[in-house]
Amino acid sequence: MLHREFRPRAVGGSVRRALTFGAALFLLAGCAPVQSGPAGSGGDERTGTVRVWLFDEANRAPKETVVNEAIAEFRATRPNVEVDVQWVPVAGRAEKFAGAFNDPASAPDLAEFGNTDLAGYAVTGAFADLGDDLASWPEGKDIDPSVLETAKSGGKIYGLPWYTGMRALYYRTDVFAELGLRPPATLAELTDTARRIRAKRPDLYGISVGGKYTYAMLPFLWAHGGEIAEYDGTMWNSTVNSDRATEGIIRYAELIHDDICPAAQCADFTGTQSVQAFAGGKAAMTIGGDFSRKAMDQGAVKDKYAVMPLPGTETGSIAPAFAGGNLLGVFRASMRRGLAMDFVELLGSAKYQEKMYLAMGNLPTLSGVQQKLAANDPFLAPFVETLRAGTKFVPSTPAWSKIDSQNVLPTAVQQIATGAKQPSAALAAAAAAMNKAFR
Repeated sequence: MLHREFRPRAVGGSVRRALTFGAALFLLAGCAPVQSGPAGSGGDERTGTVRVWLFDEANRAPKETVVNEAIAEFRATRPNVEVDVQWVPVAGRAEKFAGAFNDPASAPDLAEFGNTDLAGYAVTGAFADLGDDLASWPEGKDIDPSVLETAKSGGKIYGLPWYTGMRALYYRTDVFAELGLRPPATLAELTDTARRIRAKRPDLYGISVGGKYTYAMLPFLWAHGGEIAEYDGTMWNSTVNSDRATEGIIRYAELIHDDICPAAQCADFTGTQSVQAFAGGKAAMTIGGDFSRKAMDQGAVKDKYAVMPLPGTETGSIAPAFAGGNLLGVFRASMRRGLAMDFVELLGSAKYQEKMYLAMGNLPTLSGVQQKLAANDPFLAPFVETLRAGTKFVPSTPAWSKIDSQNVLPTAVQQIATGAKQPSAALAAAAAAMNKAFR
């Protein structure tokens, strides 16, 4: 194989670290844009309390331990400064942030937020442009360029990428050995392999994917040269019905078929359900994230799976992956902007990105940390390789949250997979719905 793979060991050690990533799965879906009043000009006081909003987790303890270490280090050289952390439930973040946008006096100095929420937040004017800060930060040059793109809106950088999330191909080593199969080298070979597995092992899905699993579909679209939409300098225009995008979506929809993953079950699968099917021993392959590791190691496939980058259309290529993740941003209304930025850079430093990975499994955004950790933890290598091959992102516009919440793309995929509509009709309707949202 041209790509590095991860195969879990049967013993303990770094490969067996528990990852607590459940709540982060929700961050890959944007929330509706909010309205705000004046953002406030802020100030640069060097004493007092720095107010911080961080996302709560299903198991907050490991994250909180690392954050407390950072606070202690921060205060060691700033005796007249306090740091007050408030833990924000992910499900309630829209209301929480809306309140801060409408009333700058209630806003924190800095906050963690999802990169798919960025476009909606940026239009409020509530967050500061951190472009100059990151350019002068010594560690800033090590931020992976494609991940940095997820922190941009309207050409400005509104956050330091704290961690990112990649997806790759999980496959059953025992099933592949039993059937004498090799890991697929292209997307076409993946489809053929999945079909062969289903024929020989009808008790398994050849690959578990879903009509509602947009972030598994997008690599197929991108690998075939398509794009979700294009910006003409004035507005976004959907391109999901272009020839290349159509080809990629059709190739993905082919996986949701009786001879691979029956539409009767898989057309309604979400990403979580697709991963659960694999973890539960019901599928030979799936497209899962670095954050899916805990589910795998607690499931029926424990010690029976390997991970490799999702291949592209040509042998040796890697399909572009969606780069999810969270950012750390500074509110413009902050009266302690310098202190807030100092704390952002400490939490986002190589030292604390490594600590957060060891505690929570968060994929670092600094290239040097990625290389160091991947050298010691084989599980991480396929995701880092995917990241370095180049990632993609959704259109940077508040309209995307509306498109996402209306299930525009999942509906088209389901229609194609079930035969309810021809691909051209399904994608023409999807493009029209997207353009309506963009305008």
